[in-house]
Amino acid sequence: MKLKQAITGAVAALACVQAAHAQTAGTFYVTSGWFHFAPQSASDPLEVLSVGGTTLNAYQPNTGARIDSSDTLGLSIGYFVTDHISTEFELGIPPKFDIDGADQLGQFGKLGSARQWSPALLFKWNFMSPTDKFRPYVGLGVTRVWFTDAQITNGAFVQNVLHGPTSVSTDRSWAPVFNAGFNYSFNKHWFAGLSISYIPVSVTANLTSTNVGPFGLTVQTQAKIRLNPIVTFAKVGYAF
Repeated sequence: MKLKQAITGAVAALACVQAAHAQTAGTFYVTSGWFHFAPQSASDPLEVLSVGGTTLNAYQPNTGARIDSSDTLGLSIGYFVTDHISTEFELGIPPKFDIDGADQLGQFGKLGSARQWSPALLFKWNFMSPTDKFRPYVGLGVTRVWFTDAQITNGAFVQNVLHGPTSVSTDRSWAPVFNAGFNYSFNKHWFAGLSISYIPVSVTANLTSTNVGPFGLTVQTQAKIRLNPIVTFAKVGYAF
């Protein structure tokens, strides 16, 4: 009986150690899962910066744009610095966002699209004990946001508002990341998790329209869009 109790106790202790292994200091881990980006978007009115080289800086009232939600595959690499502090680098396949007209531009529907890059570095505080399978955390980090493949695809919008073939460029910006979530360890190596992040960030799109009007002028237009996405990351991870 004593031998049986000793074996049972040893197995239980080993299970705790194995469960904790994925959450203790010195542990590396990788995760993969699904990002869902839900922009809480709003925008300033379109601003005509210049026409034919003459500065205007004139806003077009009741014009705006918004960004639709998008999903993509994500990956992260992390390390437990201590039993409670971890750092994690997150990135995903750049999701494609549709850009829709708002206010008076809403009649045009989808105006264009762009792909967003936003790799993030996070620092997390993990609550509870390393021996607990369920561990919530809060995190704070930083991301670099930029866009590629930005284009205007709505011919009616180009013809009636921009009045000529238009190219798009966007700026790049740093933004904070506010993060919270939890992990659940199944065994020594495998775990699953869910996190929610909020990123207060804006992007400025610069539109260059050419051959405008009978004199073929170049018109510079600017649109500032506040993205402020809520990002959900459902993931499965493996600890080494």
